[in-house]
Amino acid sequence: MLKKGDVKMIKKFLKEGMSKSAVARKLCISRNTVARYAKKPDGYIPLIVKTPVETSVDPYLPHIAKMLQTAKKEGVHIPTTVIFEDIKIQGYSGSLRWLQTVMQKHELRERAKEEELVRFETEPGKQMQVDWVEFPKDNLSAFVATMGYSRASFVQYVTNEKIDTLIQCHLNAFKYFGGVPEHGLYDNKSVNKIY
Repeated sequence: MLKKGDVKMIKKFLKEGMSKSAVARKLCISRNTVARYAKKPDGYIPLIVKTPVETSVDPYLPHIAKMLQTAKKEGVHIPTTVIFEDIKIQGYSGSLRWLQTVMQKHELRERAKEEELVRFETEPGKQMQVDWVEFPKDNLSAFVATMGYSRASFVQYVTNEKIDTLIQCHLNAFKYFGGVPEHGLYDNKSVNKIY
């Protein structure tokens, strides 16, 4: 799937009179892709759904978080090599480098300095957390819905955050997840925008 900017470029080049083949060569994509996106209405924004991938480190994240919290309280630094050896004893079979990558991605060390790292878990189908992510430069917002239990996420890019858009995004998320959760969790920013 192409990004929003690529779709805009296809439309722009076609309006300037370039052939579909020339646009395909210029953007290094197939002519069929250019033809498919040329048929889309102006202002079309691709729906990008990113499925989270569970890593080999994920089962050990709560334990790592507790280690870092304890170290913070005691005023000591735990090297990643020590964490690596500790979770290896518990069954971790990945590499030290992968552990470092995942810890950086989750910003575990930074978060341990700022807050208690408690993973909030719910029963399957119990809760969906909803938030908006704004991209003012592109005049876009992303509706992000994450299931509390599986951490599976649904993302839809939209051009406004109106109530009709919010409702449609919810319906699309429910369709993607294959059902409706019992509860929705919203931060004040997300809820206040619809009034």
